[in-house]
Amino acid sequence: MKILEAAEITPSLTEQLIAVWEKSVKATHLFLSENEVEEIKKYVPQALNGIAHLIITENKDNCPVAFMGIEEQKLEMLFIAPEERGRGLGRTLLQYGIENYSVNKLAVNEQNPLAKGFYEHMGFHVYKRTAHDEQGNPYPLLYMKL
Repeated sequence: MKILEAAEITPSLTEQLIAVWEKSVKATHLFLSENEVEEIKKYVPQALNGIAHLIITENKDNCPVAFMGIEEQKLEMLFIAPEERGRGLGRTLLQYGIENYSVNKLAVNEQNPLAKGFYEHMGFHVYKRTAHDEQGNPYPLLYMKL
């Protein structure tokens, strides 16, 4: 596995990252309906292109299998292909973000307890909870910091 920072977000890379995103969301965001996933998916290219730092993990075939986005010192997104979970990619990416970009804050869906537990294991703790996500949907967010 290798970590690289995306210098250019090409249409091909966008397509590959959307595939990782979709598989990851379907495996971890069980509270979302298929229609909601499809609706959110429409905004993924914009999110990928608008993020300050997009860090990607590729497999031995140079295909993206995980990625994260960082804005200032906040982890904005972290997605791992389900077949790659449990191999330390999340830990490796998050540590990279902490060491290289001083990541110290993030938000996670309350209904994604595995992600919350992972971030707690990495030293983050909840400091705020909202009843809705940032789009106003009824999905509580937990704001966490180191």
